[in-house]
Parts: sequence; C-alpha cells; structure tokens
Amino acid sequence: MRASRSDWTPESWKVFTALHQPSYSNAAAYEDVLARITEKPPLVYPGEVDQLRTRIARAASGEEFILHGGDCVERFIDCNAETIANKLKILLQMSVVLSHAARKPVLRIGRIAGQFFKPRSNETEMINGVSVPSYKGDTVHGFAASEREPDPERLLTGYFHAASTLNYIRSMIDGGFADLHHPYSWNLHSIRDTANWDEYQEIVENVLDSIHFMESFGGVSDASLGRIEFYTSHEGLHLGYESALTRVEGAESQRRWLGLSGHLLWIGERTRALDGAHVEFFRGIANPIGIKLSSKADAGQVVELCETLNPQNDPGRLMLIMRLGAESVSEALPPILEAVTSRGHQVAWMCDPMHGNTTTLSGGRKTRAFASVLQELEESFRLHREAGTTLAGVHFELTGDEVTECVGGSIDLNEADLETNYQSYCDPRLNYAQSMEMAFLISRFLRNDR
Repeated sequence: MRASRSDWTPESWKVFTALHQPSYSNAAAYEDVLARITEKPPLVYPGEVDQLRTRIARAASGEEFILHGGDCVERFIDCNAETIANKLKILLQMSVVLSHAARKPVLRIGRIAGQFFKPRSNETEMINGVSVPSYKGDTVHGFAASEREPDPERLLTGYFHAASTLNYIRSMIDGGFADLHHPYSWNLHSIRDTANWDEYQEIVENVLDSIHFMESFGGVSDASLGRIEFYTSHEGLHLGYESALTRVEGAESQRRWLGLSGHLLWIGERTRALDGAHVEFFRGIANPIGIKLSSKADAGQVVELCETLNPQNDPGRLMLIMRLGAESVSEALPPILEAVTSRGHQVAWMCDPMHGNTTTLSGGRKTRAFASVLQELEESFRLHREAGTTLAGVHFELTGDEVTECVGGSIDLNEADLETNYQSYCDPRLNYAQSMEMAFLISRFLRNDR
C-alpha cells in the first residue's frame, strides 16, 4: 500500500520493488557515497523547475513546441568543451527551423548533464566470446569488459561531470553562444554538404531580416536575442542517486520535495509498473515528469499512471512520451489518446520515434532506419490531428557529431557504413546531418498544423 502524499519521503520507495538497480558488493561504501552526494549543492534550482512546468503546460495547449533530444547515454569522455558545444548547437539549429515553421516558441530540453544510467533488457552480454554484465552507464561501471563491477564512487564522479556540463552550458548561453544575431556561428562544417542547406540558409536569412526590421523600430532588445532558456533531463533510473539529490522547499504546511538532479526526470518503459518503486518515488517530487510508453502500454494502465502521478491534474506536470514504433503507432496510439482525454487528464503528448524502431543486425550492432523514424512521426501528427489533440513535441536520441549509427536519410548511410564511426555505448543516434534533415521534415508537418 502506498503512503499518503503527506507521508511520502525521498526513501519511501524502498519498500517497493525497484527494478534495474545496480547491486553493490560493498553496501557501506555505497551508503557513504550517497551521504556525500546529499551534502552537495543541488544541480538545478527550484525556480528553473517551476519555469519548465509552466512552459510544458503551454506546449500541451499548443502555445509552444518541445524539442527534447540528446544522447542515448552520456559518457564521461564526452564531458569536454567541443562535444558539449556540438550538442547545444544541434538543438539550437533544429529549434530555429521548427520555430520558423510553427510560428511559436520552441522549448529546448536536452538529454544531458545526468543521462549516465541505462536499463538493459539482459543482465549479461557477450564480448569477445565472454559473458560479462551488461553495460548500464558510466556512473555505474566502466565500459571495458574488465570494468563491469558496479563502483559506488562513480556516482560521485557522475555528479561532478553533470555539474561541469551544466556550468559550461550556462557559461556559453550567458556569453552569447545562442545570440540570434550570429546564427551562422552555430553551423558545423557539414551542414553545407546537406541537401537542405539552401532551405536552411533561406530560413536563417528570414530570421535575420525579421530581427533587423524589429530592431529598426526598437521592438526587440539585444538581451532577448542573446539569451535562451535551456533545460536538462534524464531518466530517473538510479533511485539512490535521485533520492540523494532530492531537496525539500517551503514551510511545513506548504513544503514540497523536488528532484534537483535535473529539471525534468522521466520513468522508463521498463520501470513504469504501478506497484513499483519508481512510480512511488516520482509521485512525491514536484518536478515535471515524463513517462515512456511503448506499444505494450494498456490504455487503462496509462490512465492509472496519470491519476497516481498527477492526482490534482496540474497542467505541466505530466509528459507522456510515446515510443510505439512505425508499425504499431496507428493501432496503439488512438486508444490511449481516447482514454486519457476522456478522463480529462492534462498531459503533454510527445512522440519518441527512436526507441520503437530499433533493430539488431546479424552481427549484434543496433541501428535505426531514418525512414521508420519519419514514418512514426508523420503518423503521430496525423493521429493527433484526427483525435483533436495536440502533439506537444518530439523526443530524439541525437548528436551534433558525425557518427554513423542510423541508416538512411539524405546522406544515404547503409549497414556497411555503420562501422565507420559508430560511437554509442548503447543505442544508435541520429547524426548531425540526419538531425537537421529531420527538423526540416518536421517543419512541414508543423506548417500543415498551423
């Protein structure tokens, strides 16, 4: 039985079944690390979390559009200036394209500064003919086969990597990195080689013309063009880590708990059981939260999750991230849309067209087909239009780097190309050119829905 909300604590989840948690051989060392993390400053500020909830509510009502993207799983080696800047660049460039098409603000949320944990379908995997524990993220253990023993000290290392990443992102934004006066400075070299360069260049020129026109009448300030709001997110998988970064705010009669490891946390498809520890933890924090839902999701269960996690039906609280697959979306999405809306639940509907379209090749390499990702997106826009609901945004695993992990797109990557630069430790991501092409294609759907 769940305690009442007033009896909830950051550790009340411990009496529930907690799936996909690392098993540490030294329990005392693990508890000591959590105690040290508890003493550290939170990674984000409560006011930022509240701002994000307000903006998600606006997106749910069609006033904004959400672009949510980043790595499948972050690696410690990627905590460097160039890689972080490239991640921010691709989200900025995509948001310019989407905002131009939708004629509304784009809310940017990165899978960054905390996406260090990953649930795995199998507990073991084969490496060079040897069975080893499956890789679950750098904050749990190393990627090398010889480093798969969970090490609690890595939680503290992950905290500092997240803090360093956040610090650099904020410094870039404060220093003018996102200034719309200079959108060409966001370009990575390969954009000029994509089929959409002429169209992108035209959009950029239109943006600059609009800025100069407004500035000539004093209608826009330099400060508003030089700054953006950017929020971080990750799957709240490791409950010990999340509990250690949960803080209470407010007086006794109005106090609330916030998970301050990131602005937005989500529950994964594998951990969304109604009687599970993750639902128990998430129901007590005041953050906006997401729920990943596959084609296996039952409409009744989704309604129960909405009632459990948002009993007051507060706008901006819940984001339902549908990861259904191109072959399943037409059948799986409508009953969930009907069940949730008929009960009056206020949610932000998101489309994650990546996870339901993952395939494993004969050699064991995972990939995703650009065409399948696009098909699920197009179907999702259509189904929401027919149901009279709003698709609030999209959720991608992507990178600003020139990786070769997903097949297809205008650059026409095929299976033989994957080994050229396959870097992901887990699931495949759209590369820079594929991400930009996807933004242009989504922009056409958004223009149709205006």
